[in-house]
Amino acid sequence: MEHSHHPILFICLGIVLLAIGTLGYVLIDNWPVMDALYMTVITLTTVGYGEIRDISNAGRLFTIFLIIMGVGFYLYVVSYIIQFLVEGRIREVLGRRRLEQQINRLNNHYIVCGYGRIGRVLCRYLVQKYLDVVVIEKNLDRIPVIDEDGVLYIIGDATEEATMVRAGIDRAKGLLTVLATDAANVFLVLTARQHNPDVFIVARAEMNATKNTLLAAGADKVISPYDLGARRMAHAILRPTVIHFLELAFADDQTDIQLEEFTVGSKSTLAGVKLMDSNIRQDMNLIIISIKKSDGNMIFNPAADYLFTEGDIVIAVGENRNLMKLERRLNPV
Repeated sequence: MEHSHHPILFICLGIVLLAIGTLGYVLIDNWPVMDALYMTVITLTTVGYGEIRDISNAGRLFTIFLIIMGVGFYLYVVSYIIQFLVEGRIREVLGRRRLEQQINRLNNHYIVCGYGRIGRVLCRYLVQKYLDVVVIEKNLDRIPVIDEDGVLYIIGDATEEATMVRAGIDRAKGLLTVLATDAANVFLVLTARQHNPDVFIVARAEMNATKNTLLAAGADKVISPYDLGARRMAHAILRPTVIHFLELAFADDQTDIQLEEFTVGSKSTLAGVKLMDSNIRQDMNLIIISIKKSDGNMIFNPAADYLFTEGDIVIAVGENRNLMKLERRLNPV
């Protein structure tokens, strides 16, 4: 039986015992209903006030029976409460241990610090891309929401070094910090960069003045939601068709058109091949928009004689199924 049904059962059993006791004294010794109810209550609660009226031997036997039933009832209630508390604590400990074991097995995962409105949307998008995500959240009120979303999480302060280590910062591929204050984000970036010089860090800035501080602390990219939202609204007026295309390309649902980036791996069949000879356009119906070189230079609309090299980041647009084909050619298993 589920735990939620037990309180109702206890109430029903208590009412039944009161009814049996009251009815018993009324029928056995012909007591008034109020006296019988009062005698039943003090008997079941074992307060020891004594008999309020003359009682027959049959009434005394009934009282003994009622005391045994009352004691048994209270023992049942107490045992359930103890069981509920112990099982709840055991489930919490075992659940926490399973989470930590899963986190310890992760590698090249993403850590999201803060599970507010922005953090939750970030996690949802990353999970949709089949990426491993670990959330660090200190607000216990948000834990039920994280459990409901099925995301791995660490309970603690993300600015503390021990918490970052538990989240696997040394093995993480990316870190996204969306804490409430810029000061907390700056301190977090410093801590993360110290533990993992190679992790890619994206930080949120509440004020423009903090952007340079976050970059100096070690963030690779700093995003201001307010500035980004204002520019998006301006572009929606000035370039509505461009914005519509980008909304299709970056839509959360599985639309036909997607914009993705892939890195040319060491085992790629396209490494050392010219763009004109790759047949990407002919076989996959994809458009190569840009290529980022390992030194950071961006080549927009690369020429047909461009030679793919290992480490290139290829930005392509097209149907999702064709993008997956390109990914397999750029990074074969």
